[in-house]
Amino acid sequence: MATIYFLSGAVALGYMLAAMFFLRFWKRTTDALFLSFAVAFALLSVGQIVIASANIYAEDSSAAYLVRLSAFALIILAVWRKNRPSR
Repeated sequence: MATIYFLSGAVALGYMLAAMFFLRFWKRTTDALFLSFAVAFALLSVGQIVIASANIYAEDSSAAYLVRLSAFALIILAVWRKNRPSR
């Protein structure tokens, strides 16, 4: 069981590192796409921490997975906004 907690922490750390990576690019370029990715990966990290600390790994019965849904929706929205035709 300790392996699950270790791996959950490693995944949360990876998400947070990705968020900081995209935040650094956003500071350099001020592109909203990078900010959206940074926020989405931070949400994924928080969601992973909540799931691991509450010990809920059943995907079909957990409201904590709505955080993941919102993070992926944010990524989809950001990519759509970046690729829409300009007027």
